[in-house]
Amino acid sequence: MKIAVTSQNRRTITQHAGRCRKFFVFTIENGQILSKELLELPKEQSFRESSRDESHPLDDIDLLIAGGMGEGLRKRLDEKGIECIVTSEEDPERAVALYLSGSLPRE
Repeated sequence: MKIAVTSQNRRTITQHAGRCRKFFVFTIENGQILSKELLELPKEQSFRESSRDESHPLDDIDLLIAGGMGEGLRKRLDEKGIECIVTSEEDPERAVALYLSGSLPRE
């Protein structure tokens, strides 16, 4: 399983998932975090700027966790089979751990 978390500032979960260009991508196996990588996208590959009909670097994730996102991005992710969660949690690693334990707060 792969989980991406919006983190434009590289420290906290950030708002505006459609405009975000920096994501922590966590690889999960057997309910445990195996790795965490920072993915930095050029502006034209942000969800807002990229075409929903073309491939995207985050197409292989299973879940996107963000501090906020619009209905258009929710639909786009749903069409690709990617779950999305908006949360008030600010720490990326804690958010993933809470998700894995079934207790991530949702907005």
